[in-house]
Amino acid sequence: QLARNQYERMGSDVTMQCGSLDNDASVSWKVNGTDVKAQHHLEGPRLILTQVDLGHNGLYSCFQNPNGERRDTINLRIGISPREPIVSCRSNTYPKGFYCSWHQQHSTYIPTTFEVDVQHNQRSLEVLKDSIHKNRCHVRFPEVFSIFPYKVNVTAISALGKASSTISFEESSIVKPDPPERVTATPIRYNARRLEVSWQSPATWPDIDNFPLKYFLRYRPLIKEQWQHVELSESTSHTITDAYAGKEYIIQVAAKDTEIGTWSDWSVAVHATPWIEEPVQTTSTTDTKTSPIPSSNAPHKAEPPVGRAAKLLSFFSPLLLVMLLLIM
Repeated sequence: QLARNQYERMGSDVTMQCGSLDNDASVSWKVNGTDVKAQHHLEGPRLILTQVDLGHNGLYSCFQNPNGERRDTINLRIGISPREPIVSCRSNTYPKGFYCSWHQQHSTYIPTTFEVDVQHNQRSLEVLKDSIHKNRCHVRFPEVFSIFPYKVNVTAISALGKASSTISFEESSIVKPDPPERVTATPIRYNARRLEVSWQSPATWPDIDNFPLKYFLRYRPLIKEQWQHVELSESTSHTITDAYAGKEYIIQVAAKDTEIGTWSDWSVAVHATPWIEEPVQTTSTTDTKTSPIPSSNAPHKAEPPVGRAAKLLSFFSPLLLVMLLLIM
């Protein structure tokens, strides 16, 4: 027998009816296969729980006495009524269209669905649910540079009630590109204070030629907290010329439509260090085949006399030679 769902408000007293049994029927109840231990009382085929909370969730089964035949199964789900959802809309694909997102301020704890209605110039626009984000939808602009505002209504619906929120906006107020992509920072050879920064426009921006973007660059050395800023026209590159030599930098870029809308979020940060001159490697001209220094235990070879001893030997050598000749 398939269980039937029963949704009840948190804090309320809950009555569960065992099928279609008469008021004088005698039944017993189990929850998730065990006896009901929560505060309760029985009235014939009915189980009454008082001041329920999330701990009362479960699969309740009732059995008719005295043979114990199961007569009903109820999946009890405790929740709260939906509240007005928080709604926001943004165009990151201008001028193709925009998307709207919404979320509940607090969980309802039970299944909740959402209905979305978008009105423009007294007519409803087609709303496409997002295939990935369950709380997001997409709408195409029916025209560009419209003077009529858009009105978006989102209604949260559950078994315990429903609640709606409505926002209105001008086309130009929701334009916000995605951050620039593929940001790189490259040191410039032989220049210790420059970094060449380049990036690409966001891939989601569909018509960069007719709807160009301008950019905002910020950078700082890691040793400092204060950013330096540069606002650029439509260029996708910039040369930093005042970097501290040898210091690592953190760099980010944001984008904005040149005419309308707001700045994107910052791009993914990149790190770079200006060019550092490498020390010159010098080679020695000394003969590499020099004799090793002898150890103190090694035998010493006879060294030629030097200094005063050499002069005395050179003076007496001829005299000794004459004396030997006379004796002979």
